[in-house]
Amino acid sequence: MTEATPVLLVDDDRDLLRATTQTLDLAGFSVSAHATGGEALARLQPDFRGVVVSDIRMPGMDGLELFERIKAIDADIPVVLVTGHGDIPMAVDAIRNGVYDFIAKPFAAERLVQCVRRAGEKRSLVLENRVLRDARDAEEDDLPLLGQTPVMQRLRQTIRQIADTDVDVLLTGETGTGKEVVASLLHRWSRRSQGAFVALNCGALPEQIMESELFGHEAGAFTGAQKRRIGRIEHSGGGTLFLDEIESMPASSQVHMLRVLEMREVTPLGTNEVRPVDLRVVAASKVNLGNPAERGGFREDLYYRLNVVSLFIPPLRERREDLPLLFRFFLQRAAKRFGREVPQINGAVARHLADHDWPGNVRELNHFAERLTLGLEPSVQQEFREASGVATGGTLPDRLARIEADMIREALQTHDGDVRRTIEFLGIPRKTFYDKLQRHGITRGDFANSS
Repeated sequence: MTEATPVLLVDDDRDLLRATTQTLDLAGFSVSAHATGGEALARLQPDFRGVVVSDIRMPGMDGLELFERIKAIDADIPVVLVTGHGDIPMAVDAIRNGVYDFIAKPFAAERLVQCVRRAGEKRSLVLENRVLRDARDAEEDDLPLLGQTPVMQRLRQTIRQIADTDVDVLLTGETGTGKEVVASLLHRWSRRSQGAFVALNCGALPEQIMESELFGHEAGAFTGAQKRRIGRIEHSGGGTLFLDEIESMPASSQVHMLRVLEMREVTPLGTNEVRPVDLRVVAASKVNLGNPAERGGFREDLYYRLNVVSLFIPPLRERREDLPLLFRFFLQRAAKRFGREVPQINGAVARHLADHDWPGNVRELNHFAERLTLGLEPSVQQEFREASGVATGGTLPDRLARIEADMIREALQTHDGDVRRTIEFLGIPRKTFYDKLQRHGITRGDFANSS
């Protein structure tokens, strides 16, 4: 469910402050009420994702000064000024200076609610576009660690906190959730970033060559070893060693790996020479190694040695609010890669995004975006004709609800998310429109033209 848009409300009139707070609360906003501009500023952060509503005439810091102070923090935070009749020329000048809108007293509750709702939608798009721009600027070669859900914000914060330490890290998450992305960020955000980031998929190599890959070998160590080879562990010295699917590591290699982690030294095959290594190990697993039933043949002592810090990367189905942001990023990247136009998100695609479980997680979403960009998803429309139940079962209310949701999504897509044109096209009242958005879990901003 979409989180309520936060509103910082400022008014020195206590009765009006209380009444306006109630109006916005009933409309579904998360209101923080303050009697002075100073109180509001103390609560304002640069990443504030909501709207400021302030009276103009207040003792001390008035609404215009408050706006200037907010503008210095982030010029894109929408500020709505509440004005008396005599202040309207002043408010018009303020709009030219960047104020989002003004409302003249006395005002209807619906006028305020609609103004704040539009301002909140604009703020959401601004923040989302910043994330996309930052991701494009980063020129990531792999799937980006995008997402504005609380779990993803906490994950990025934790990565930054531990990146510059030398603790070993165990990553857990389903296939395609972005474990290698997290590992590369731990490396890139650390002082080891000048060293090598060495990745090895433990499930992709035969057991016969695993130890040679990990520990290296001397010439003649075994049949076919014609020259000396530096192993992945030694090669990652000064940098980071990423061991993906570590639950697939052979038992014999697990024994040697345990010693590497404990002693920080390696002995290549075919020699008794012990070589010290300066490395940080990040391991990843698709299963919960802390659960004996899932751990299987993986050594318990190796699990505890790796599990200094453990990070869980959530599956996409548990952070569905991030789907539109991720999908738009992948569409834009695919269009740039293939030299195509960014495809439109029609009702069928929107339904697929909302209804599919995404077992392949972010990787699957990326591949879907690439196929759509290349025009290789003609089956989507047919898929939704079948899934909607029009031709195949389902109760009448369920089928009608799915048809209604599809019509709203298609209308929003046609009109680039513009509410006025969409409700005129659908022929329904504005309040009914917003009620249906909430009922069907549709976010209007997902269809807004952000180009």
